[in-house]
Amino acid sequence: MTLKDLLNKIHGCQTCTDLPFGPKPVLRIQPTARLLIISQAPSTNVHQTGLPFNDASGDRLRQWLSLDRATFYDDSKIAFMPMGFCYPGRDQQGGDFPPRKVCAPLWHHHLLSFLPNIKLILLVGRYAQIYYLGHSIKKTITETVHSWQEYGPKFIPLPHPSWRNTAWLKRHPWFEEDILPKIRTIIHALLK
Repeated sequence: MTLKDLLNKIHGCQTCTDLPFGPKPVLRIQPTARLLIISQAPSTNVHQTGLPFNDASGDRLRQWLSLDRATFYDDSKIAFMPMGFCYPGRDQQGGDFPPRKVCAPLWHHHLLSFLPNIKLILLVGRYAQIYYLGHSIKKTITETVHSWQEYGPKFIPLPHPSWRNTAWLKRHPWFEEDILPKIRTIIHALLK
């Protein structure tokens, strides 16, 4: 199977027909990519536009990484593969439901086989961290992110850049002051 065949199969997936807006997988994969961003699931805006992180979370993530939109969306350098490929719907508190648990085991290993040049994977949010870090994950996202160097050079765990995590960021200024500058240096060197 070629990458094009696999992507066509994913985009035609009907596994979760009960989704509020129906299935519409959002991912970007090119074999030349060196950085892979594994996140949670598309927001409503991402679902509508078909562009990963095309929302306020994306604005914050690009700011964290100090990347402009053109670089961030250069799929020859950066690939995007969420844990759940489609918008999962909203819960009663106004946040999005967790990503569906079906996508990662169904598709991730196939997609990774077409990404031979990936040197670094950003695990954005707890769902990606649980799936990829397994038993090495810490008890809390704070501990996991604080221990980010333990997961290198392959993985870097990040909190989700959602507005819902603004309070977490205020309680943990070390993330933006100490950790992000080091991560930016690694990413910028990787994307040169």
